[in-house]
Amino acid sequence: MMRKFYMTFLAGALAFLPYFVTAQELMQNGDLEIWANSNMPSDWDKAENISQEAVEIHNGSYSAAHESASSTKDFQQDIEGVIGGQNYTISYWYKDNDSAARTRIWSYWFDSEGSYLFDNEDVLRPDTYSEDNAEWQQFTTTLTAPINAAGFRFEVRVYNQDNLTGGHVYYDHFSFVGDVTIYPEPSNYPTDFTATSNGVNITLNWTDAIGDQVPGAYLILGEEMPLPGAAAFEVPVDGTPVDDDLDFSDGSVSVNVLYGVETYKFSGLAPGMGYQFMIYPYTNTGSDINYKTDGEAPGANTVTDDIVIVNEENFDNGLGTWTPYSVTGDQEWYQSEFGGQTFAKMSGYDGAPFENEDWLISPNMDWSNFSELKFKFISAMNYTGPDLQLFYSNDYDGSGNPNDFTWTEITDQFSWSGGGWNWEESGEVNMLPYANTTVYLAFMFTSTSSESATWELDDLMVFGMRTDGVGDNNEKHLGAYPNPASDYLTIDLDAKADIQLMSISGQMLMQESFPEGQHQIDTGSLPGGIYLLLVRYDDGIILNRKIVIE
Repeated sequence: MMRKFYMTFLAGALAFLPYFVTAQELMQNGDLEIWANSNMPSDWDKAENISQEAVEIHNGSYSAAHESASSTKDFQQDIEGVIGGQNYTISYWYKDNDSAARTRIWSYWFDSEGSYLFDNEDVLRPDTYSEDNAEWQQFTTTLTAPINAAGFRFEVRVYNQDNLTGGHVYYDHFSFVGDVTIYPEPSNYPTDFTATSNGVNITLNWTDAIGDQVPGAYLILGEEMPLPGAAAFEVPVDGTPVDDDLDFSDGSVSVNVLYGVETYKFSGLAPGMGYQFMIYPYTNTGSDINYKTDGEAPGANTVTDDIVIVNEENFDNGLGTWTPYSVTGDQEWYQSEFGGQTFAKMSGYDGAPFENEDWLISPNMDWSNFSELKFKFISAMNYTGPDLQLFYSNDYDGSGNPNDFTWTEITDQFSWSGGGWNWEESGEVNMLPYANTTVYLAFMFTSTSSESATWELDDLMVFGMRTDGVGDNNEKHLGAYPNPASDYLTIDLDAKADIQLMSISGQMLMQESFPEGQHQIDTGSLPGGIYLLLVRYDDGIILNRKIVIE
């Protein structure tokens, strides 16, 4: 199953004449002149510790006073009708001349499902706060909406300063103006569209379309190819945008990529599986979207390596296969969720920083008989405090205090988040130097009574290529199709093997020995969902594959 991707898009210059341009104010009651009551301006969605103000005003009759408290207080309005790829000017006026209050913008783009998008974090969620100033100040910026954006949460926050509460900051004249431009259909398709596999990752590359009318973005469609032959893509229709769908569990995906990027990477795909992709350029978004569909759209396909996934954890079900162990402090690792993404999270802050030592430990893994073996994950963090550390052990017992066992630190082998809640890919790091029949991995979090960072982890995967230690001629391969399956699953075996079919929770559903050759397994009675197929050959090689039953 394909999971999450993190990439910064840079839009190229669009060298063409538009049909027309129109400016549109999407903010409702941004001047704060209309109030439902003294604590709630009309058309606003959330107003914590807000009161109507008639003295400290920037212009007009009223502004909003935001009072600081022991915890953060929000003032927000969700704006609908955002068009991805278009420019929006975001602005408001604020006044902070009170030593007991600080403010900053804390806003987000969101998609059609309401999930937050992480674009423009440095501008929309800055690390700095306001400072005392007797004059009104303006925040203003012009940003290009992410291509999959459908709305914008305009939010400002007030904070206490040095634990002083009851201070005030003031706001006036919020504005969210879009310059909506309507363009004709792109003149040409992109060229040199290719798909290249690396392990269970596929990277798409292309050369941008040129001509009188270049596209504003591309729609990429992808499908699994469990059987030989071309995938049956549904051609996009003008006026009907195709949303991002980055989950390959149903056999297909779609993703929108801005003009000028020329690459996209899919990670964590099924091993030994064929994938096919098509790319369609388009201009505009929403009901004005205009796809190029005449002629033949470029296509590309490839097959992922037939690797073995030793451990994969996305924290969709608590902490999953990884186990927390608290050595010091009351705070512990836990599953968290933000913007539709689940992950493991740890912080030593609970109203104040506390001293903590907390481990997040993998299950026992057998890393013997691998010719290639890698570990990867993504991390995010914020605030100041000790860095997260990563260790491995060959003598841990699986349940005791990790300090009673031998651990070797490998933190510096990986890339880590630099802060600001930005997700960072660790890189696919070679684990063969640490291979053993018994291996545990563990993240160790520490904090002090004076400072605590907050760390988040997701998309953990240990994967590789197995060998029996003699040579490549003895490696085994597993063919299992169709995937998704409905009434039956066909398995191709290189040699005699024991077959196990298990639910994702580990329940054994079938166990049988088969000779070399092709065999069919009846799956018609199984409920729809994800299952694990495990193949154990007599020479000790074990292969597995995720199977989707429809």
